[in-house]
Formats: sequence, C-alpha cells, structure tokens
Amino acid sequence: MGKLSGITVVDLTQFLPGPMMTVMMADQGARVIKVEPAAGDPAREQAPFEAGHSVWFANLNRGKESVVLDLKSEEGKAALADLCTKADVFVEGFRPGVMKRLGFDYDSVKAIKPDIVYCSISAFGQEGALAHHPAHDMAVQALAGFLAVNDGPDGTPVVPGAPSADLAAGLTALSATLMALIGRDRTGEGAYIDCAMFDSLIPWCAHTAGSAIAGGPSPVSARQRSLGGAGFYQVYQTLDGKHVALGGREIKFARNLLTALDREDLIHHAERDAGEQGELIGFLRDTFATRSRDEWVQWFADKDVAFSPVLNFREAFDEPHIAERGLIVESEDGAHHIAPSIRFAGEDWTPGPVPELGGK
Repeated sequence: MGKLSGITVVDLTQFLPGPMMTVMMADQGARVIKVEPAAGDPAREQAPFEAGHSVWFANLNRGKESVVLDLKSEEGKAALADLCTKADVFVEGFRPGVMKRLGFDYDSVKAIKPDIVYCSISAFGQEGALAHHPAHDMAVQALAGFLAVNDGPDGTPVVPGAPSADLAAGLTALSATLMALIGRDRTGEGAYIDCAMFDSLIPWCAHTAGSAIAGGPSPVSARQRSLGGAGFYQVYQTLDGKHVALGGREIKFARNLLTALDREDLIHHAERDAGEQGELIGFLRDTFATRSRDEWVQWFADKDVAFSPVLNFREAFDEPHIAERGLIVESEDGAHHIAPSIRFAGEDWTPGPVPELGGK
C-alpha cells in the first residue's frame, strides 16, 4: 500500500513534465489512467528500447494503465466523462484552450466531479501574451534568463544538459496537486492548478539572480560564485583530457586543498569576490592538468574537500553509490528503472509494469 493508494488520476499528458508528475504518483500507489490517442504517447517511439519498451517511456509511465480514446468523437468523450466520475485528479498538458474546445476544461470536469483537483501544465500558463506561444524546455529556459547563464568562459550559451523547465513543472504540479488533495480532505473542495513551466522555473534563480530580482542588472556568470567566477566552484581539465569539479566554496575547503598543495599563500584569494579569483583559478587549472582524472580521485581520497570527478552517465550508473542506494532497479522483464527519489523508510518498492497501448 503506497501513500497514494485509493487516489485515482486521469492523465492526459505526454512527453515529459506531466508523465514525470504522474509516475511519481503511480510509484506511490495511485491509480493513474493514461489517456492516449490511437498513435500513443510519442515517447513510446523514442529510442533506445529495452524489454520491448522505450526506456524513456517505461521510466515515466510504469505502473499506469493505458486507455485509448478519440476525444474528438462522441464515444471518446463519453468514455472520458465516465472516467472523470471516479477521478480525484485530472491532469492535462495541452495548449491553453484545447480542453475547452474538447469539452473538458476545469468547469466542465467540475460539473461531472465537483471535488476534482484539476491540473493544467503548459509552457507559459493559461493566460497572458505568451499563453499560446509554442515552446519546449530550452525555449522556456531561454525566455526565463537561465540559458544566458548556461554559458562557457566566452559567454556563449550552450544547450543545457537537464530539461530544468520541464522538470520544475513536473515537481511543481505534483506539489500543488498534493497540497490541493490535503486541502480537499479538510474542506471537501477541489481546486484548479495553472502550472506553467516558465513560472515553475523562475524561483530556481533566487540564489544567482538577486541583482536582477531587485530591479538591477543581470548577473554575469564570470562574476558569480555559483556560475563560474569562483575557484572552488569550478570545472577543471585533467592531464588525460577528462574533467574534475570543485563544488564547495566554504573557506575550509580552500584551506584544506591549498595547504595540501603547499600553496597556503593563495588561501586568501578564495575569499575574494567572484570574478576576482583569476590567479587562484589559473593555479588550479595548471595543477589539475598535471595528473589524470583517476589519479586525482586517488589523491583526494583522504582530503576533506568538496571534489568530484566529472563522470558520464555510464560511469555514474556504475558507481558503487548507485548500487548501495538501490537507485537502478531491474524489473521482472529485465528492464532497468530509475528508482523513485521519493522513498519511505521501511517500505519496499518495485517498478510497476509498463502499460501496452490501450491496456494495463
């Protein structure tokens, strides 16, 4: 019995933000009914495949049920309306206005199920000048200011490694839905949630964009401690062309490392403002270039410094820590799943089956 056993979710979402939200609910025992068109969620076709399913699709849709409905037909609409009568949560990820045209906007679903918790996930929200503007993750990051600081030393933005806007929306939608369910238990009333990827991402810059938040200029990465302006929050290349990272700005880490390197004279540089640590960064860059990545891993083993090798995903998934924490789980069909990041002490978890299109 998961924490959400007894909760029924009607899920009309595809790709990433919505499915990420609802798989976290399914992992905790909610009954999630995934409503798909005849062609299915496009993520079903995304390579690579394992045990007959897309790895992407499997990891975001395990434990759900699949129902194929043509929502432009009267039969499909009747079937969806019937599902709504039993639902606690209704989630959709279409562009604003689509659900109203189909006859399943919040007011329409509320008329069927008065205490429904209805969540709409979109790029820019249901209202405003950008409401109908098409966008996937990177375009949202670009408009929110985040891509500008996802840059290299020359200031050129690069494609981000994580779809932060998608994931922020999935987490925000989940949090809001759970809040609404708690509130419903107290008041008997449902809620409507307008969850925008843009809105969800903006709070993630509170620690870096303070000057802009306060009405001033935008931060520049090279002068920000968290964005590349500090020696001890920095990436360095090693002798073998790989990389390592220093990820702790506290002066104690600078003291520990620079003492071990016989350069106590540079410790005070780590206390300078970001953007004024060029001499320290230059020394560390030259130093890390003298040994291979793995040699540095061994050297740092007995040092109290926030240091990590930069690993690719294969190396990361092969790390003992992954096995110790049980973060990759093999299902009965031999497929591999990322374990839920939300787990509870004393409770076992196994991945639910991946639904075939139109079936459990």
